[in-house]
Amino acid sequence: MADFDLIVIGAGPGGYVCAIRAAQLGLKVACVEGRETLGGTCLNVGCIPSKALLNATHQLHEAEHNFEKMGLKVAKPKVDWEAMKAYKDDVVGGNTKGIEFLFKKNKVTWIKGWAQIAAPGKVKVGDDMHGAKAIVIATGSEPSSLPGIAVDEDVIVTSTGALTLGKVPKSMVVIGAGVIGLEMGSVYARLGAQVTVIEYLDAITPGMDAEVAKAFQKILTKQGIKFVLGAAVKGASRDGKGASVTYALRKDDSEHEIKADTVLVATGRKPFTDGLGLEAAGIELLPRGQIKTDAQFATSVPGIYAIGDAIVGPMLAHKAEDEGMAVAEVIAGKHGHVNYDVIPGVIYTAPEVASVGQTEEQIKESGRPYKVGKFSFMGNARAKAVFQADGFVKLLADKETDRILGCHIIGPGAGDLIHEVCVAMEFGASAQDLALTCHAHPTYSEAVREAALACGDGAIHM
Repeated sequence: MADFDLIVIGAGPGGYVCAIRAAQLGLKVACVEGRETLGGTCLNVGCIPSKALLNATHQLHEAEHNFEKMGLKVAKPKVDWEAMKAYKDDVVGGNTKGIEFLFKKNKVTWIKGWAQIAAPGKVKVGDDMHGAKAIVIATGSEPSSLPGIAVDEDVIVTSTGALTLGKVPKSMVVIGAGVIGLEMGSVYARLGAQVTVIEYLDAITPGMDAEVAKAFQKILTKQGIKFVLGAAVKGASRDGKGASVTYALRKDDSEHEIKADTVLVATGRKPFTDGLGLEAAGIELLPRGQIKTDAQFATSVPGIYAIGDAIVGPMLAHKAEDEGMAVAEVIAGKHGHVNYDVIPGVIYTAPEVASVGQTEEQIKESGRPYKVGKFSFMGNARAKAVFQADGFVKLLADKETDRILGCHIIGPGAGDLIHEVCVAMEFGASAQDLALTCHAHPTYSEAVREAALACGDGAIHM
């Protein structure tokens, strides 16, 4: 008999959620994790610690720029970098202990160590072999780099090293204008670093609605971040106590060099599957290294499943969580489902940027008739009261049916506001449904309603 009904490999957002859900459904579950703490990349060196630093530096910005406007007379704040990092570590520690508690509560066995799939139904951890009726691979991802860049996590760092720098650099070059680069770049810009972002494409945040991306870049530039777009990085190397980055502008092939105390390589992530023994187990991979799965998350080997960053799709913690719950239900004999058309994305800068559904460019390309409802936070009383009136809500709806196709928000609380639209889209709601729903005043959420009104006869406060 197998030791377990299910062994989950990896205790990140996808893995630990899968394990807990499977246990709730009555399965005997184990979760293998090689880190000393649960939670994976997201909780230990990703989503959570970065949000702690984003919060701390946002409060710093408020103290430096807005306290006096509100009649709060304080001395100029000083940054204690070591204390700020300790705060970040406390936040991480509290959350990892929380997952340990949930494992105990749900009777999930934590097998400590690095897993190798020895055969279908067999997982080796160290010298021990464990049997299971089913295996779920939830090993997540790791940072990817570029040729000619030697990451040392000291001067030339990934997002992991950027969380633990010995001191705040005076200057930083960020390679890549995606979510990770802009979030960490904004942290250090608020702390006083001169931040320059180098991006291969001609716009920041690839895949974002173009109008929102343009507005976002203007706001970040106003905050002091410099951008070099349409630039191919040729290399980065240590140069004395700092580093030197060389790049060529794609428009004319002219080569340039920029020096900085720290270089953050934020050029994306790739599946982390080293050492799992996928080839030996006969598990089929896709050209970019993801594990090939079907609609039920099954790999090419019966009884072995995969979710999260290890398979295709957006590399988002909440996408992995949804897949973790869905595959647990599939293994338990129920119906698991993920609606990939309604997965929100959020950038936690200040202001936040959030989106769900299609961009205007995608709808145009499809040829579908559509309408746009927009509302600026300049017309939102709550946003103006707290000096966060930059940005807008952009709602996209089918011109004939009024069904919501997508929403893009740049402004205060965007990461929370977007979920009103997510729920609406999940239920197939129209823009008018949002417009007819009473929203409390004064709240940021009124901007969403106003954008919905703008899809009809027009917004009230603009």
